[in-house]
Amino acid sequence: MKKDRKLSFSVVLPCRNEELFLSRCLDSIYAQSVLPIEVILADGMSTDRTREIARVYAEKHGNLKIIDNPEKIAPTALNRAIEASSGELIARVDAHCFLEADYLEQCLAALERSGADNVGGPMRAEGEGLIAKMISLATSSPFGVGNALFHYAKEDCFVDTVYLGCYRREVFERIGLFDPELVRNQDDELNYRLTLAGGKIFCSPKIRSTYFNRATLGKLFSQYFQYGFWKVRVIRKHHRPASLRHLVPALFVLSLSASLCEALVNVLPLLLLGGLYLGAGAIAAARISWRKPHLIPLLLIIFFILHFSYGLGFLGGLFRSSSGRKSEN
Repeated sequence: MKKDRKLSFSVVLPCRNEELFLSRCLDSIYAQSVLPIEVILADGMSTDRTREIARVYAEKHGNLKIIDNPEKIAPTALNRAIEASSGELIARVDAHCFLEADYLEQCLAALERSGADNVGGPMRAEGEGLIAKMISLATSSPFGVGNALFHYAKEDCFVDTVYLGCYRREVFERIGLFDPELVRNQDDELNYRLTLAGGKIFCSPKIRSTYFNRATLGKLFSQYFQYGFWKVRVIRKHHRPASLRHLVPALFVLSLSASLCEALVNVLPLLLLGGLYLGAGAIAAARISWRKPHLIPLLLIIFFILHFSYGLGFLGGLFRSSSGRKSEN
């Protein structure tokens, strides 16, 4: 028989059109060794069977509450769910992931031993098919995502942001909710606001969950383009980047563009940049796939998509921002 702990958990779950993943996600929530007192599911007016599936779980468990998120974006879903919750600890869970059975228990333990305001675990990605599996490996590599420790942390550490996150309720009372103007990167911005206010964010590999990543290169490009695009809004809001790693992809795109133009009269800069990038990428890919060297070219392509799409999106965000045009969702 599972027993609730004294500190109560509320799980907040933003979702829209997640019929393929929602059942597994909810099953993992209700299989926790420490059960939440409630699950607040904020549905972005889904047009598939998401709502129907959620109602089945609500009838079965009784503590699942479904609320509307007419704006259909993550930050408003999270804010509505947090406002409707009552737990002392707020655990964000995305429908596109599932939790290990001790996830909430480990969150509680990490909060207690670290004294942090927000805790989470490494972003462990999984996918079906060769491309999805390679994407998960590339996004768990320092070469792929820089010094973003929450992607690949092997031991307890303090970080600047974390995947999902389990917050003390007082965090939102102190610094406010998620920024509803940030369609993407709203979690990074909130965590940056938290650190500026003197808060601490803690990552523990004992906090385990699995995220189902993009299954095609095109979807990966779109995802990271949006990450880069919306990162500009975060930087403009706070007048500085949370980390220099956010600027590197844009510098790469600018350097690549300049060397391509220069190649009309002098090909050496392009050869140097290309050689350095391919060399570093090949070493990183070989470390990941040393048993299957034939997959190294695919990993190199994925690395390039990660860096180029993010950098291009960042530059697009700068252009949109400087031109004074309002971004559309």
